[in-house]
Amino acid sequence: MDHFNRLVSEQLVTMDKLLYLQGELERCQQIEVELQTLQKSTDLESIQSEIRLMKDELKEIQSIFEKQTEEVINSYREMNLTPSF
Repeated sequence: MDHFNRLVSEQLVTMDKLLYLQGELERCQQIEVELQTLQKSTDLESIQSEIRLMKDELKEIQSIFEKQTEEVINSYREMNLTPSF
């Protein structure tokens, strides 16, 4: 049970990172649209670079989250398959 709780706790931390990064990505994309409207190409390139980095980080965190989900499911299954005496 401790292993399961640890996995769930780790997954919650990852989910927090995921939600934060998604919010930041949306914010930056809105800035990108505004900068495109203002046609400030130097600032636009900077924000586009930041968006690319965040998208890469987001993919990595999503992959970690998926792996953690598999671990949680496997741990839960193992808990329920092991007879408790």
